[in-house]
Amino acid sequence: MKRPAVSLRWKIALTVMAVSCAVAAVLGALVHNAVARQTVGQVRKETSANLSTALDLFEYGTSREGLNSLLDPPQLPADLRRLARSGRYGTMVGTYRGRLVMWAAAPADGHVMAVWSLYGNTRRSLEKLDTAILGSAVLAAAVVALAGLFLAQRISRRLATTAAVARRITAGDLDARVGNGADQAPGGGSAGQDEVAAVAAALDSVAGSLQSRLQAEQRFTADVAHELRTPLTGILASAELLPEGRPKEMINDRLRALHRLTEDLLEISRLDSGTERADLDAYDLGTLIEGSVRATGLDTVVRTDADRVVETDRRRLDRIVANLVINAHRHGRPPVVVTVDAPPGGPATIEVRDHGPGYSADLLDYGPQRFRTDAPGRGKGHGLGLTIAVGQSAVLGIDIRFTNAPDGGARTILRLPDAASRAR
Repeated sequence: MKRPAVSLRWKIALTVMAVSCAVAAVLGALVHNAVARQTVGQVRKETSANLSTALDLFEYGTSREGLNSLLDPPQLPADLRRLARSGRYGTMVGTYRGRLVMWAAAPADGHVMAVWSLYGNTRRSLEKLDTAILGSAVLAAAVVALAGLFLAQRISRRLATTAAVARRITAGDLDARVGNGADQAPGGGSAGQDEVAAVAAALDSVAGSLQSRLQAEQRFTADVAHELRTPLTGILASAELLPEGRPKEMINDRLRALHRLTEDLLEISRLDSGTERADLDAYDLGTLIEGSVRATGLDTVVRTDADRVVETDRRRLDRIVANLVINAHRHGRPPVVVTVDAPPGGPATIEVRDHGPGYSADLLDYGPQRFRTDAPGRGKGHGLGLTIAVGQSAVLGIDIRFTNAPDGGARTILRLPDAASRAR
C-alpha cells in the first residue's frame, strides 16, 4: 500500500515541533530535578538538624518539646526503622496522622529517635512547578510549531512557484520567470540570497539563456529561408526555359522540393515568433475537412459522423489537415482514414490515422522534432510537416495529440476548442 505523500511544509513544521518538544522535555526535566533536589534537600537538612538536637536533648534527659520528636513511633516507615536499628541515620517521606511528612530517624540508646517535618507544602510546590513547566513547554512548542509552519509555508510557496515556472518553461513559455533577478550577483553567483532564491535565480538564468539561443536559431532559420527564397524563385522561372525532357523534369522536381522546404522554414519562423493570429470565421466542419482532404489529391477515406458549424481559420485548419494526411501517406500505409466527430454537447474532434508502423517512441514522448522522423520504418523526411501542424494548432487553440492505434498505425487526434473555451 502506497504511503500518502507529506508536503515539505508539513515535514518542516513537524520536525521543528518534534525538536522543540524534545528540547522542552529535556529542559523541563533538568529544571524539575534541580528545583526538587534543592527544595527537598532543604527540608531534609532542617529535619536532620532537628534530629541532631533531639538526640542531644535525649542524651542529657532534657525536654524535647517543640522539635516534633518521637521515640519508637509506630508511623515510622519500616525501611527507615530498619535503617535506624542497624545504627545508621536516614530520612524518608512518609505520613503522620494523615499528613505528609519528612521523617528523620537515628538510633538512641536501644530505641529509635524520629523527628518529622511537614512535607505537604513542599510536595504541592513541586506539583505546581511541574504544571508550570508542562504548560510552558506546551505553549513554547505550539508557538515554535506555528512559527515553523509559517516559515515552511513561505519556503514551500517559493519552491512551488519555482516549480510552476519550470513547468511553464518546459511547456514552451520561455518568457516565464520566477523573479526579476535583482538579487543575482555578477558571474552567476548570489549575494544576500538564501538557497531558494539562488535556485530561482539559476532557473531564470537558464531560461534567459535558452530563450536567447532559440531566438538566435529562429532568426538564423528565417534569414536563411528568406535569402534562399528570391534566388530560388528565379531558378524555378529559369528552369521552365529548359527544353522538355527527363532532365528538366528532374530539375523541376528537386527545385519544387527545395521551394517547399524554404516555404516551410519561413512558416515555422513566423509561428516561432508568436505573432501569428487566427482569422476566425464560421464554417461547416464536415464540408471544410472534406475539401481539405480532397485538395491533397491523395486517396483518403473521409468519414463525417456529424455536422457542426465551427469558428476557425480555414487556411490554417486546411494546412494542419493536409500536412497530417500527406504525412500519413508518405510514412504510413493505406488506408488513410480521416474521421470527423462532433457529438452534441461535446467538443468536435478530427482523427487522421494510417495503417503503417506507427509513430516512434521519441515522437510520442517529446512531440515532433524538426528534421527528424525518428522512425526508419516510416520512411524519410525533414519532419517539418508535423512541426507546422503543431504550430498552427497552437494558433487555433486546438489540442493535438499523437498516438498509435491498438491494432497498428499512427493516429493523430485534433480536439477543436468550443466557444466557451475560446472566450476564456
